[in-house]
Amino acid sequence: MPTEPEDGESRAERKERTRRAILDAALALAADSNLAAISLRQVAKQVGVVPTAFYRHFGSLELLGLALVDESFRSLREMLLDVWRHAPEYTDFIDGSLPIVAQHVRENRSHYAFIARERTAGPPRVREAIGHEIELITRELATDIARSGAAQQYSSTDIGLLADLIVSFVVTMAERLVDDPDSEARTLAQARTQLRMLLVGALNWRSREPAERA
Repeated sequence: MPTEPEDGESRAERKERTRRAILDAALALAADSNLAAISLRQVAKQVGVVPTAFYRHFGSLELLGLALVDESFRSLREMLLDVWRHAPEYTDFIDGSLPIVAQHVRENRSHYAFIARERTAGPPRVREAIGHEIELITRELATDIARSGAAQQYSSTDIGLLADLIVSFVVTMAERLVDDPDSEARTLAQARTQLRMLLVGALNWRSREPAERA
């Protein structure tokens, strides 16, 4: 939908509103395919601006995609880390995190769908950025696990492997919630059982060389 000036709107506010409209248009247009299948002209037409106006906000569709990756992961990282850091026991983590992740998917479905599509089919730099964001979440979780008393039996390498397993699991669950929203209850029930199985194994794991503690 074309963006029209609003009374009393500053130039900066108008610029930000147009930028927001471009991001939303790209999400909508890529919903049935992926970012590589849409054109700059399609996005500009959807927003109601000329193509040159697009370049005042993003130098290319790839840069627009990188902005969407950053936007998609910002609140996800904050939400997950808040849940993990306020779950002193593994059972608290399981029962507390899964419903929150499901709610976050419902409230940000277009962003999760974008991540799921572009993670495998997006432009190279966009795929790389998504991988980097997932890696950051994994590192932050590994740091939190290392600080917990439950991690005394793990080596640094095994802490990293455990964090990678948990993050990969959450990403897969989120993709299932996006693909089949009507089966959310079943997906969460299955995820709860699977994550308990994973963590039961983790709790009974003993590394050959436990991590050194300061």
